[in-house]
Amino acid sequence: MTARVSPPHATADRSAPILEMRGLGRDFTRKPVMAERVLSLMGRAPDIPVLKAVRSVDLSIRRGEVLGLVGESGCGKSTLGRMITGITPPTRGEVAYDGRPVSELDRAARKAFILGVQMIFQDPYASLNPRQRVGAILTEPLRVHRRDLGAAEIRERVDSALAEVGLDASYRDRYPHEFSGGQRQRIGIARALIVEPQFLVCDEPIAALDVSIQAQVINLFLDLRSRRQLTYLFISHDLSVVRYMADRVAIMYLGEIVELAPAAELFAAPAHPYTRTLLEQIPSVRNRKRKFEAVKGELPSPLAPPPGCPFHPRCPNAMPRCSLEAPRLREIAPGRTAACHLHDKDRNPHDTSHTS
Repeated sequence: MTARVSPPHATADRSAPILEMRGLGRDFTRKPVMAERVLSLMGRAPDIPVLKAVRSVDLSIRRGEVLGLVGESGCGKSTLGRMITGITPPTRGEVAYDGRPVSELDRAARKAFILGVQMIFQDPYASLNPRQRVGAILTEPLRVHRRDLGAAEIRERVDSALAEVGLDASYRDRYPHEFSGGQRQRIGIARALIVEPQFLVCDEPIAALDVSIQAQVINLFLDLRSRRQLTYLFISHDLSVVRYMADRVAIMYLGEIVELAPAAELFAAPAHPYTRTLLEQIPSVRNRKRKFEAVKGELPSPLAPPPGCPFHPRCPNAMPRCSLEAPRLREIAPGRTAACHLHDKDRNPHDTSHTS
């Protein structure tokens, strides 16, 4: 992928985390049908299955970095991103912003969190109101959250936001359906930027775009990061994009983080078998005659996850212990964590720490 700017990894501020997830989890249950309600009234509680979309995530994101979040479809990546922004409330655990739990923030601090953490969605058309012109879409956040701004200043900010994402100010009078997919995604980015956030959750932001447009949008993200000193949680299933964008990479499987490492180290020497399996499927011009195969087996259902390690039914290195005991995410090297019994031999038997 050709880029006109270099990823500014070296400029990221390695200070205290801007955002932390502590035991964060989300369950989904369906509403009981009539027969189940009748059973409840009779004192016979129905057995309604619980889907654990995100089981328990402990993760911190440093100010100024790009953290890539990778995993197969259905592993809980988008649900995690929605919990971070407050769109989806967590079932358990908490999110901390600038060191303070969001649930304990006062009114002013909560507003700072709402404006400071914004989300860019995968579908650039579904995320825009088709009945509103672009100008109205971009104006609405300012009218709600910045009532001190006058009409002229709001219009100036809208025009500036459009220009920052590479769109002409005259586009404010058009409807979303009049734009291409790449242009619509730029409008979505402008909407997020107009409230001057510090942290962006990018949920598969280029997956719905043509390949020819993807590189342009990626370069836009890098430009914005450098210009505004933004922090990203970049959710993607495309490892080649994550390798280019991210400072650190978290690998997610069935609602849990199974590996976390600096991007260069993870791609050079993955520690978890699932990570190795994913990396083996990245196309390369050096291996044109190689036959690529999908990860063997099916992703287990979150409604009935396997006992022990969730990856063991598909793991080429599975041991008898893997089907009985779930490995803990722990530090295996400075700045690196993994949840795999293959690394237990390196562990101090008296060490019970859980690092993320």
